[in-house]
Amino acid sequence: MKIGIVLYPTYGGSGVVATELGKALAAKGHQIHFITYSQPVRLGSFRENIFYHEVSLTDYPLFDFQPYETQLASKMVDVVNHEKLDILHVHYAIPHASAAFMAQQILKAQGITIPFVTTLHGTDITLVGKDPSFEPVITFCINHSDAVTTVSESLKEDTYAHFQVTRDIQVIPNFVVEDAEDEHYTVYMRQKYASDGERILCHISNFRPVKRVDDVLRIFAKVNAVLPSKLILVGDGPDRYHCERLCRELNLCDEVIFLGKVRDTSHVLEMADVFLLPSETESFGLAALEAMAVGVPVISSNTGGIPEVNIHGFSGYLSNVGDIDDMAKNAIELLKPENHAVFKKQAKLRSEEFSLARILPLYEELYRTLVK
Repeated sequence: MKIGIVLYPTYGGSGVVATELGKALAAKGHQIHFITYSQPVRLGSFRENIFYHEVSLTDYPLFDFQPYETQLASKMVDVVNHEKLDILHVHYAIPHASAAFMAQQILKAQGITIPFVTTLHGTDITLVGKDPSFEPVITFCINHSDAVTTVSESLKEDTYAHFQVTRDIQVIPNFVVEDAEDEHYTVYMRQKYASDGERILCHISNFRPVKRVDDVLRIFAKVNAVLPSKLILVGDGPDRYHCERLCRELNLCDEVIFLGKVRDTSHVLEMADVFLLPSETESFGLAALEAMAVGVPVISSNTGGIPEVNIHGFSGYLSNVGDIDDMAKNAIELLKPENHAVFKKQAKLRSEEFSLARILPLYEELYRTLVK
């Protein structure tokens, strides 16, 4: 099949999943056309069956804000026409679903029929989508998509709760793409960040308030008081300055490493002993799954879709949002040598439920059904 994938090309979960999905489909012989405003950060080097179409923005003095949705729809029409696409798959509702609907109607007037799939990833429903100014458009576009998927049962329930959705929604979970681990490289890098006997805790996010990164620091402070440890923070965002200041207040600057944005986080996760995810809400918790895939157990909140990924007492532990005392206690318990070895194996085992080999056929079957 010839598949157009519309996505945000950034470090966020929706862009990562969409890019990895396209790469996996291309590896199976499908022709993949990425349509967005810059090259996706996880796309990597030249690959067979992958094409990139950039949405160029017009620098016209009339506009205070560029009409990206209109230009995106025009680009979709152009790519479908000239590349003879079979289907469009748009990730994140705003504004991709509305642009896809517009493109579909334009193509219909030209005698071309093309279905489109909308995948909802989280904040397009739970945060941005709750804004009343977006609600009518989001509701309309969900109801007029040829198929709608969400990444978790929790997000599916939220979608039905917040919008007047009258169509079926299929849950297709996020997946993890495993890289071959270089054990010697991991040991070498770990020695750069922690001395023998020190534990490494890790957190990866966009440093927004919903991620509660200050809780990460407070949890670490409690763990470090009992077990000599280092904390590695990956990512950047509006709360980073606050976290750096809190780090100084807690006198942890020698134990906390801010790495900033990292394109491939797997090598960082391979060094870690525990992954911390105390978020206010998560529609899935992709970072937690990526940690589990390299054998890193997870200490997390029990909100949103996280309990569908992290199993309490098996792949890690769950606590109520904001309960840093319980999270710290669980982390200390998990880090006991006799417990840690067991949880590492179980975290890895749990991640295999979300392997690419299990998830990819679900998307392929959905595409085939719509194309028929």
